[in-house]
Amino acid sequence: MFKNVLVGVDGRPNGRDAIALACKLMDPDGKLTLAHVHVDVLSPSHSTTPGLLVDERERSHQLLEGERAATGIGAELLSIVSRSPGRGLHEQADGRNADLLVVGSCARGVLGRAMLGDDTRAALNGAPCAVAVAPLGYGAHDSHDSEINKIGVGYNGSPESKTALALARELAAPSGAEVHALEVVSIPSYAYTGLMAPSIGKSIDLMLQEAIGRMKELPDVEGHAVYGLPSEELASFGDEVDILVVGSRGYGPVKRLVLGSTCAHLQRHARCPLLVLPRGATSRGEDSTASGELQADIPAATAV
Repeated sequence: MFKNVLVGVDGRPNGRDAIALACKLMDPDGKLTLAHVHVDVLSPSHSTTPGLLVDERERSHQLLEGERAATGIGAELLSIVSRSPGRGLHEQADGRNADLLVVGSCARGVLGRAMLGDDTRAALNGAPCAVAVAPLGYGAHDSHDSEINKIGVGYNGSPESKTALALARELAAPSGAEVHALEVVSIPSYAYTGLMAPSIGKSIDLMLQEAIGRMKELPDVEGHAVYGLPSEELASFGDEVDILVVGSRGYGPVKRLVLGSTCAHLQRHARCPLLVLPRGATSRGEDSTASGELQADIPAATAV
């Protein structure tokens, strides 16, 4: 469970979606902070309208007080001035050593699916901690009261996917939730570019059988393997679980969230909450040398 959780709120239902998800992922003894980001202090309007920044700060504080009262939670309040919501949350998560940043989905896109705005998504790309995205409507009464009974993991046998699986097990332990893991087998895209013959040496059936064998070896986990596109198969897998745990792309600064196309696709299309681990994260109970990422864009049997 997470000990230091930062939640982005904006006075709209998506912020309350994020609060509901944060409460389920946070350790009972953890620290919860609600953060609201308002306009950049360097905006031209501030130089022509005396007192505007003071008014904005007051409105921001009132918004935070209202969200805390509406949800009935105990949380610290943080008003942030930044160029964009994503940047402000990113910087505060870094400065406060948060281990989880939770955001909601914006109203664009298919109802009930995660869709981050461009600015927010760009700023979260590089976040210093795990990021959880709550789908639209998650803060509704029925979702708020329901437990996380089934946790899904994108798995491929790599050290980084083992870290994701270890975290899923940790999240499942308090309530006895089930852990389900999925490996997606796919043919490397370069197999059709002339660099390799269309036959990649192993039949799809053989690759799939090997993946199924690996999944059966996972203790206390319901493992599955399918052939297809990782982004689409994992999104469909998300329909069957209460939360989906994946890792960020395997490059960039250590312990930073670097989103690949698979994670970006899941943010847009996963119907369940999405929990993305940063590069270089180390799971409790796992070897400290294990990286906390999943290779989001490797177009092979290990692609997640």
